[in-house]
Amino acid sequence: MSTMNSIKDNTNPEFEFGIYTLGDIVKDCHTGQTISPQQRLHEVIAAAKLADEAGLDVFGVGEHHRLDFAISSVPVMLAAIAQVTRRIKLTSTTVVLSTIDPVRVFEDFATVDLLSGGRAEIIAGRGAFIESFPLFGYELDDGKRLFAENLELLIALNEQEVMTWEGRFRAPLHNAEIAPRPLQPKLPLWVGVGGSPDSAERAGALGVGMAMAILSGSPEPFRELADAYRARGIAAGHAPDKLKVGVTSHGYIAKTAAQALDDYYPYYYSYRNAISPHRSPSYTVSRGEFESSVAPDNTLAVGSPQQIIEKILYQHELFGHQRFMAQLDIGGLPYAKVASAIELLATEVAPVVRREIARKNAGAAR
Repeated sequence: MSTMNSIKDNTNPEFEFGIYTLGDIVKDCHTGQTISPQQRLHEVIAAAKLADEAGLDVFGVGEHHRLDFAISSVPVMLAAIAQVTRRIKLTSTTVVLSTIDPVRVFEDFATVDLLSGGRAEIIAGRGAFIESFPLFGYELDDGKRLFAENLELLIALNEQEVMTWEGRFRAPLHNAEIAPRPLQPKLPLWVGVGGSPDSAERAGALGVGMAMAILSGSPEPFRELADAYRARGIAAGHAPDKLKVGVTSHGYIAKTAAQALDDYYPYYYSYRNAISPHRSPSYTVSRGEFESSVAPDNTLAVGSPQQIIEKILYQHELFGHQRFMAQLDIGGLPYAKVASAIELLATEVAPVVRREIARKNAGAAR
């Protein structure tokens, strides 16, 4: 790989770049072949290793409980990835906190933190799918209340080694020892937000990071979410520099815009129609709609390196965010194309965006 001799250790960059995957298993639209879950998991680990070597900052995996996804146990995957990487942060994108015990979540991610040398973090969300509710014995109607209660407990677990706590949905804790403790003083916590102002304000009030999933349409409405998040966080007494905003998006990068469109569209179409929770016979994505979605003022991060640079900088003007993460490997996209996009993100997009944001911040500080 051409980047191997030019890796820079960006321990605390002003702007972080990452990739994430949900481990979907979709038939290749060109070959008609579907890879096995085992191969899919091995390719996810390979992508994480490559992202680490290329100098990206974050790698995330998400949780689903369906036969068309290979990843159901996020901490197990991150523990495996920790063994083949050395510096990249390892996160959930997301862990479905409504249907899992927060004590187990904390202990699992604390274990990942120890195994990885202090690189674990948690992005918690409510998820776009509902299969985990009946699977684990929860009522869908309780989803919002479950998430709110579990999030508050998870935050408390991050603060205290011994817990006494009582809530509505979980058995009470009485002087319970929460072990192991992470290597970091605290696990970094984020909340995944899809568009709800209430969710943004809750994240701000709690002082955790906010990861905005911006997957289609104009990004401009999300500016209100970022503003509401920061305003609520400051009102709750949290320092502005602790209120972190991230953007997650579908994306793909190729040497030219035409190549990026041609490579990605068939797989994007396959993914949207095979995986989307809103799929129906009429739920399709035409080539024209796809090309509109990759316009500079739209969200889909598909194009040449220069186009992706311009899109991220445009969004930074809107949100002032500190992190961008792309979901590259959707719809059966071959690993070779994923690897090429990772390299372009790390070597041609990230350095320019970081330089421009650093220049902007330095000018604002004068």
